[in-house]
Amino acid sequence: MAGLIRREDIDEVRSRTDIREIVEGYVTLKSAGIGSFKGLCPFHDERTPSFHVRPQMGTYHCFGCGESGDVISFVMAMDHTSFAETVEKLAARINYELHYEQGSGMSREEVGRRQRLLDAHKIAAEFYQRNLYTPAAREAQKFLGARGFDPQATRTFGVGFAPRGWDHLLKYLRNKGFTDEELEATGMFSRGNRGLYDRFRGRIMWPIRGIAGEVIGFGARKLYDDDQGPKYLNTPETQLYKKSQVLYGLDLAKRNIAKKKQIVVVEGYTDVMAAHLAGIDTAVATCGTAFGAGHIKVVRRLISDDGSGGEVIFTFDGDAAGQKAALHAFEEDQKFVAQTYVAVAKDGMDPCDLRLARGDAAVRSLVANRRPLFEFALQATIGNYDLQTLEGRVRAMRAAAPILAGIKDRALRPAYIREVAGWLGIDTDEVQRAVTYAVNHPQVSARERAQAEQDARQAAEREEQAAAVREENPFEIPDLADPVARMEREALEVVIQLPHYLSVSQWQELAQVQFRYRMHGGLAEGIIGAASEIVPQPGSTWVNSVRSHAPEQVHALLAELTVSPIPARTEEQLARYVHDILNRLFEQQINRQKSDLLMELQRLNPSTDSGEFSRIQRELLDLELRRRTIMEGQD
Repeated sequence: MAGLIRREDIDEVRSRTDIREIVEGYVTLKSAGIGSFKGLCPFHDERTPSFHVRPQMGTYHCFGCGESGDVISFVMAMDHTSFAETVEKLAARINYELHYEQGSGMSREEVGRRQRLLDAHKIAAEFYQRNLYTPAAREAQKFLGARGFDPQATRTFGVGFAPRGWDHLLKYLRNKGFTDEELEATGMFSRGNRGLYDRFRGRIMWPIRGIAGEVIGFGARKLYDDDQGPKYLNTPETQLYKKSQVLYGLDLAKRNIAKKKQIVVVEGYTDVMAAHLAGIDTAVATCGTAFGAGHIKVVRRLISDDGSGGEVIFTFDGDAAGQKAALHAFEEDQKFVAQTYVAVAKDGMDPCDLRLARGDAAVRSLVANRRPLFEFALQATIGNYDLQTLEGRVRAMRAAAPILAGIKDRALRPAYIREVAGWLGIDTDEVQRAVTYAVNHPQVSARERAQAEQDARQAAEREEQAAAVREENPFEIPDLADPVARMEREALEVVIQLPHYLSVSQWQELAQVQFRYRMHGGLAEGIIGAASEIVPQPGSTWVNSVRSHAPEQVHALLAELTVSPIPARTEEQLARYVHDILNRLFEQQINRQKSDLLMELQRLNPSTDSGEFSRIQRELLDLELRRRTIMEGQD
């Protein structure tokens, strides 16, 4: 570990560094008289230049906001680096070897090697960028164009293309004088039996830059079907590139993040581009890893996370993987003083797809309609439990209590306790007691919260795996260990075997049900199709009509359900069973619709979105009336 930099070395670096040259990397300066220059202040908004630099004095001062200092303090403020990091960076820039009072820092040789790696990355980024505008990059151009990125956008972000072939970049950098040892250390090359070869081939390339703007790695997306590698391939860990500490787009967003005290964390390179082009100039993304402790340190320093305000907004896809990522981010929530939020589009689209489908305003609206991350975590956690049973509701309450106890703004806690009580159908006082216990027993509640989060992650993983299976085989056999699958199957059994027991209103409700399992949904399609053609009556005519309207993949299930025993013997028992099982199915459908509307309602402001707010309230009332009518057995 490096010790303290010697004071005389700090003074030497300060005196040898041209402050005007450094400042002009951030601010356009014009002459303000002999030995003085001025420009628009980078620390506050202004129209008339009041920021002055005196190179001979090595100082700067703003007469508008009062900011002042030397070259070290300027770089620290602009790049959000520590004092030691700043001195080392400036020393490397002038090729000055630092000495340390305790331990040792980087030697001149190490500084030189690091600079060689930076030089190689800079040249490689220029090489990739030039190749994007050649005929060989047609697929890359089509990919970017289809996502709404024109050449101006790709140049802003330095997007490039790695030619197909094994040694295009290798030969280019060798001709620039780099040794194989240096090239291997960059992470841009792999080693095989015949030596080095290009790691990135036939891919779109995004340069990953450090906070000061230097290229330290690359992210690459495959384009061709014969590419056997992963969809996204990043630079491996190197002396320069530490993925747990790097945020893509930070070099472009850092000033706006610091000024607005806001950071928007999206999921990918194209999402960062889309967000910035849509006006969300505080957007960044992690690079092939989950948002973690290393990123938090960077973000806290950028937004001055000292309790004076600030917000961290995460955007995620609406799928299981997105929920898993959101819950992982929630695990780190308590490390922030700033408020954390989540923004998920109603239809699950990411910022890139949202911009393409609905324009820049939709992306801005997505961020504007963010909601607290703890609220998202509450709903995701509660969603892991079977709320149809009392035991499931109680378990959900216990899992939610530590999250409620951890809400940073205590004034919000009572409102969310009432909200959760409503979601669960449990008395508010009971939820309050659970939260009080969690507050007074933080170690226990921490374990319960960790268990709840683990349950949520596992549920998200199961759903993600199930989604992958469904994509490969959309008519997979439902898992009857799932209470929803069992209920859907039992409902279909009675409709197939006892269709004459259904009332007109029940047929209408059945036509609106969205089944969780595609196998059940396919059979329901056949049932509704048959009911539209013939009078539903038990027997072979009815079953054959259902079969003719249903996909072939569900015919075996249809045959099975026609002979499955129904747990009732008398006419009265059959009528009651049909009534109960269908009502359970319809109630679940209505509850799911209400949950979706409640989530939508949370994102609205009653004063500015009064029309939409009223519409949703009317729909919620209509759904509740439908639910009560069904449960009371009225037609």
